[in-house]
This record gives sequence, structure tokens and C-alpha cells, in this order.
Amino acid sequence: MRIAIIAHLKHAIREPFAGGLEMHTHLLATSLKKRGHAVTVFASMQSDPALGLEAICDETSLLETGTAEANDVTFFREHHAYLRLMSMLRSRRFDVIHNNSLHYLPVSMAETLATPMVTTLHTPPFCWLESGIRLCKAPNMRFVAVSDSIRAMWGHVTAIDRTIANGIDLDCFPFQPTPAPDPYLIWYGRIVPEKGLHMAIDAARLAGHALRIAGPISDPAYFDAEIAPRLGTEVTHVGHLDHAALADLVGGARAFLCTPRWEEPYGLVVAEALACGTPVAAFARGAIPALLDESCGTLAPGDDVAALAKAVTRAVTLDRGACRRRAEAICDADVMIDQYEALYTDMTRSRPASRSRLRRSDPVSLAGAA
Repeated sequence: MRIAIIAHLKHAIREPFAGGLEMHTHLLATSLKKRGHAVTVFASMQSDPALGLEAICDETSLLETGTAEANDVTFFREHHAYLRLMSMLRSRRFDVIHNNSLHYLPVSMAETLATPMVTTLHTPPFCWLESGIRLCKAPNMRFVAVSDSIRAMWGHVTAIDRTIANGIDLDCFPFQPTPAPDPYLIWYGRIVPEKGLHMAIDAARLAGHALRIAGPISDPAYFDAEIAPRLGTEVTHVGHLDHAALADLVGGARAFLCTPRWEEPYGLVVAEALACGTPVAAFARGAIPALLDESCGTLAPGDDVAALAKAVTRAVTLDRGACRRRAEAICDADVMIDQYEALYTDMTRSRPASRSRLRRSDPVSLAGAA
């Protein structure tokens, strides 16, 4: 198939990944290419060229933009990039478009395209994306949720075609049957308030364990106010690591702390830790409880640091082989790609006749997208 993937534009789709969405988009594209599909990824300029990249703008993260004007500049960069893309796609030949962005324009303008589109919902509803989906009248649009938790959250907005759980490349997170001789816990991800790193630090100290932290400082003010004062000889930030170094660090830990302060849509970091054989102690939010069972993880109520510390004490005793088996059972990327391929096939077979007869060069009014 000829498959177009629309990425989000906040960060480049390349290693070291800024977050789970970047990693998921990269894995989706590379896996589809390995299966013989012709893949084009519409993403920001510094993304991986091997993906079949067509860059549609510079990264829309703050970069050199001053904070006083950042919101407006970011909004317009994204808006115009997606507007140009959706207009251009009317004359491009693809069998299916996979919208992996978090932007309202691809969904609100989908009815201007003859090509079938699937949108993967990675987050709980928020105002801009929800408004775009409510405007979506495209007969050839499908919506997929990354977890049953996310599917339930979006149910009042639109019909969700199915749940396709995110997967990981298990080979990229090799099993480590024994942890590093120097004991430590691990926390990794974007360092932002909603990820709750400061609570992980407090829980690790309360449980009497050293903690190593990996990930980009995405919110410098939060880092300076809440994280830097908590660092010390037993709590260290090792930086933003590439894939291999991160997998080695995660696999060497006695347990992984997962501390979301929101309803976590899926929890790729949980899947990665399990694949390495590292047990998980986590706040029971969103989709995370569905990823864990008593063999591989322990749960604590959200924002309860004392309960999380107790969960850590239990987690470090769990069997590492059971963690890997859990990852193989529910987190394999091949299963995810199988399900997307089946969906693409179904979409191309069931394309509404009135839309499939449209020539892609036909003029289509954009008025219905407003």
C-alpha cells in the first residue's frame, strides 16, 4: 500500500525521542516499510530521513521563540503547516492516510479528501482536537484508541472504530535477567509536571533506594523549582539518552517508577521496562492498571507518595522473567502492525463509492472544514 503518516510537529521524529508519541510514529513508519509498504511521513524538518520524510515545517517547539510570543507563534506554525498539507494531499496518490498528529485540522478537513483516513487518539479529549473531531463529517474517517481507557473517554465525542494498543519493538528492549550490581531504581520520560517526577524522587527516598533519572528537561521552570533541589548523591539525572543507552539503564534497575499525574493514555514506558525485565511500581491512573498484573507490577493510588514507596518495596521482589513474558504477551509491535494493516485493508475495501469516484485532482471546497 501507499501510506501517508501525518505526524505531530512539536518535536522531530527521531532518536533520542522526545516522548512516546515520537517513538510510536517512528516505529509505525519503520515497521510498515519493513513489510513492503511505500510510506511517506509528513513531519518536521529534523525528523529521520529514513522514514520516507517529507518535511512540512521546522519544529514548533519553543526553540528561539520568546516566551511572551510563544503561544501565538507555535499555533500559527502548526496551523499553516497542516493547512498546506491537507490542501496538497488532495492531489497526492495514497491508498490510506494515517493521522498520528494531535491537531484539529487533519480531522476537520478530512472530508475534502477522497483518500480514507484513520486517526489514532493518543490522549484524553482536549478542546482543540475535540472541536476538530466534532466538525469531522468525512464518511471515510475511522478513529482508533490506544487503550480501552482512552476509548471510553472519547465515546461521548465520536464513535471509536476499535482499540489498537501501542506496541514496542521487543528487540530494542532486550531482557536483562539480573539487574546491575549497584542497586538503583529508574524513572524516565519527559520532565514535566504532569509526569510527577518529584513524587518519584520522594517515594524512592522514603523507600530507601537510589534513583536514576533519564529524559529531556521539557519544562525548565519545573525542573529548577521541583527537581534540581531534590538531586544529590543518591538521586541523579543522567540526561536524555539514546535508545541503546536507555534500554541498558532501564534493564539494570531494580524497579521502574511510573508517576503520572493525569489519566495516562497507554504507558509505553511501562511496556519498555517490562520488556527489559524490570518490575514496575506505578500510580494507578488511566491505562496503566491494564498493563500490569501481580506478577510484574504493583500499584498505588494517584499522588500517594507513601503508598508508592510501599509499592516499590514489593516491586523489587518480583520475578524479572515474568515481566518479560508480560511484555511479550501484550506489548509486541508486530501485533499492533498486524491490526493496523487489517484496518487499512478494510478501509480501502469499504471506501464509500461517492468518495472513491472523486479524482484526486478534482477541486474540493474547503468551506466545509471551517
